[in-house]
Amino acid sequence: MVTPFTADGELDPDGAQRLATQLVDEGGCDGRRQGARSSSGAGACTGGTTGESPTTSDAEKETLLRAVVEAVGDRARIVAGVGTSDTRHTVALARAAERAGAHGLLVVTPHCSRPTQYAVAHHLRTAADATGLPVMLYDIPRRTGTALSAGTLRRLAGHPRIAAVKDCGHDLLKSAKVLATTELAYYAGCDEQILPLRAIGATGCISTAANLAPRAVRAVLDAYDAGDTAEAARRQLALVPLIEAMTGGGTPGAVAAKALLRHLGRPVGVVRGPLLDAGPELTSRPADALRTALGRPAAEGTGEAAADTALTAETVPG
Repeated sequence: MVTPFTADGELDPDGAQRLATQLVDEGGCDGRRQGARSSSGAGACTGGTTGESPTTSDAEKETLLRAVVEAVGDRARIVAGVGTSDTRHTVALARAAERAGAHGLLVVTPHCSRPTQYAVAHHLRTAADATGLPVMLYDIPRRTGTALSAGTLRRLAGHPRIAAVKDCGHDLLKSAKVLATTELAYYAGCDEQILPLRAIGATGCISTAANLAPRAVRAVLDAYDAGDTAEAARRQLALVPLIEAMTGGGTPGAVAAKALLRHLGRPVGVVRGPLLDAGPELTSRPADALRTALGRPAAEGTGEAAADTALTAETVPG
């Protein structure tokens, strides 16, 4: 989920509680859906990339997590992003998240330093050893510069607390090999991969688009699980314009998600530098795609108010 800030860029814990409550109430991500294999589950993920983790302090991460756990932790599983490029810092964040009430941890591979596979595995095992919480590995080589190999994932699967993978590797062959040989629960971390990964045994998704259209995202998985693969494909394809509008052209997902939430009248505030808020020229295309994803007609008239009227007919949680 996005991290709400005030108009002047300060953390907004009350706004985070409202958004988390809306997300869980909407039923898009309840953290209790049954997949092909067991996992830690995820009702909401705080401190991830969409949550602007690189520009929130350790104290802000803990405050945000405590606020979300207080709001919805009794009915949804909350996973806290704790990964950094510093093993000691990651361990400290993991322990703080456990104290704050997280149900699981999301640990990304170190970025910039580009350690060897052996060193990456050591880093991730050290983080998993630091607490009693289940760990979801985050494989996103496009951002970190280091991909988790299939062999490394197989070895890490033997750790008693490493339970899942958020897969942004765009490598279905690797994912299939790991799914076929381990009990790791896979979650699509890229919205265009939700159905392809579910079809080969993944459990679910951690979705940027679900900040805006949680029912539409969940409907893909529900249709597939009901055995209606044609409907699942139709629903996945219906999301493509929104996914492309939110992530295509180099616009970060946090920028697009916050722009659309503000367009809906949700008080999520600005993004923090080095990110820059989207202007009208970057908001109009995602807004049109969101209407399509929600099955709403294009707004009549001109200006922001007309668009808001068309969009707010659907409850769209953060």
